[in-house]
Parts: sequence; structure tokens; C-alpha cells
Amino acid sequence: MNRTPPTTVTHVRLWRWRRNPLRRHSDVVEAWIVLVTWALAVLGGAVAGLAAAQTAGSAFSARQAQVHAVSAVLTDGAAATPASGSGYDDGRVWATVRWTDAHGAVHTDRAKVQPGAPAGSQVTVWTSRAGRVVSAPVTGAAADLQAALTGALVAPSAGAAVWGAGWVVRTRLIRRRMAEWDEEWKQIGPRWGNLSGGRG
Repeated sequence: MNRTPPTTVTHVRLWRWRRNPLRRHSDVVEAWIVLVTWALAVLGGAVAGLAAAQTAGSAFSARQAQVHAVSAVLTDGAAATPASGSGYDDGRVWATVRWTDAHGAVHTDRAKVQPGAPAGSQVTVWTSRAGRVVSAPVTGAAADLQAALTGALVAPSAGAAVWGAGWVVRTRLIRRRMAEWDEEWKQIGPRWGNLSGGRG
């Protein structure tokens, strides 16, 4: 009577963590590598994301402390429409403005203003400590949102980097195990043929 071998293979969950005669030391090491990799990927990603968000928030606060708003006057009338090919178009135009700082020194620079504003119009511009016009700092809800988005982008990137490192280590371990199996089969294979009735 011939016995038909089973056609399905039952998958044993967490077999690397259970004692069995087929489990090798490398299997246990691989199981720990997978566990530690996932733990570090999740925790490391979360920590990196929070750190990035805090760093971005601190950078916004630091920049806000380095610039200040001043009231300036347009020296000439602003153009009615933005010049073509001027890059990012936010609907404003470049114009020359003049202001007096807290020490009484007069400064002149170019700033973005509303189109068509006549000469002598009062505008608010942001200036640096060196007396140059700079872009307005990101503050309030916009700063919080950008900091949160920075953290949200960094977190998965950091987690993926950790996971990738773990994958490399695990791949090398698998290759090493396969090489060990090949060496063992070279020794056992010929004897297996003899035990099964084959001619060696």
C-alpha cells in the first residue's frame, strides 16, 4: 500500500522562538534581529521625528528673534503687474523702499509690495540686523504646521533607514546559513544516497 504524501504544509508561527530539533542558533539570531530591527525602526523613527519637529520649531523661533518688522516708504511707484520670468509669483512686485532704523540711519532696499502701489505708500517690511530686507518669518500656526510636517517626513525616513540596516544584516546571515547548509550537504549527501539504496 502506497501512502500519498501530504499536499499541504502547515505553517508554524514563531517557530524560531520554539524549541525543536531543526532550529539552529542562526535561526534564533535571525529572530532577534527581526524583532530588534522593527522595535528600533518604530521607536527610532518616532524619536527622530519628534527631534526634527523640535529642531524646526527652534529654528523658526531663532529666526523670528533675528528679524523685525519696520515701516517703510515706497520711493517709486510699484509696477502694475509682476515681471515675466521673475520666478515664484505670489501676486506682488518688487519695488524700492526706504526706512529709518532705531538709531536714525536711513536704509534703502528692494521688497515685495502690492502691484500698483504709488510712491510714498507706507508698507511693512521685515529686516535683518544688518539692515537688509528679508522674507517674513514663519510664526504661529504656520510654524507649528511646518514643524509637524518636518517631523512627519523625518520619522518614516529614519525608520526606513533602520529597517534597511536590519535587512542587510539579516540577508548576510541568511547567505551564511545557506553556505553552511551547502557544506553540510556535501558531507551528508553522498551518505544519504547510500542509505536510500543508491550506489555511491
